[in-house]
Amino acid sequence: MVDQHYFTAQPASADERREISVELADRELAVTTAPGVFSGERLDPGTSVLLPFVEPSTDAGDVLDLGCGWGPVTLALGLQQPSRTLWAVDVNERALDLLRRNASRHGVRVTAALPDDVPAALEFAQIWSNPPIRVGKEALHGLLLRWLPRLAPGGAAHLVVQKNLGADSLHRWLESGVLPGTTTTRLTSSKGFRVLRVDRGAAL
Repeated sequence: MVDQHYFTAQPASADERREISVELADRELAVTTAPGVFSGERLDPGTSVLLPFVEPSTDAGDVLDLGCGWGPVTLALGLQQPSRTLWAVDVNERALDLLRRNASRHGVRVTAALPDDVPAALEFAQIWSNPPIRVGKEALHGLLLRWLPRLAPGGAAHLVVQKNLGADSLHRWLESGVLPGTTTTRLTSSKGFRVLRVDRGAAL
């Protein structure tokens, strides 16, 4: 029941740090986690389905890990796409502290920030997220309507969502016209999760 508090600013559980080993970007990494953050005991199965879509790249541009937790997606992005300017956002301050420590440990440069601390005019070439489905549909839609419009022209977002927690209904909602100028595609269905890609059309 620890994960029920992962989307709060100050988790109620004790901040008992632990080290685990995870495979990210085709290498074994030691990382620090703790209770009160999302999937603090292991690499979340949904994240493991999402990560293969993080491909090596030398492109520049700002990239966002939305709901970063202790940082598996950020670490994979930093190791696979070192020329990117990485932003990691979470409402959970313990998660942000863990992410900063894990990124520093593995030489990944990232700005870890609370949502309101990200410059309002910033647009992202990529957005990656294992979104907090359990906050409820209204809050989830609000979260996505806040961040997905900040995709740069030609940019893409990758979202992983558990099938039995509403992946298909979320896909339909994204395709309903709430994000003009975008298209949504299901990239895979694996281990009970869907990966959805939201593409913003290039500027004319």
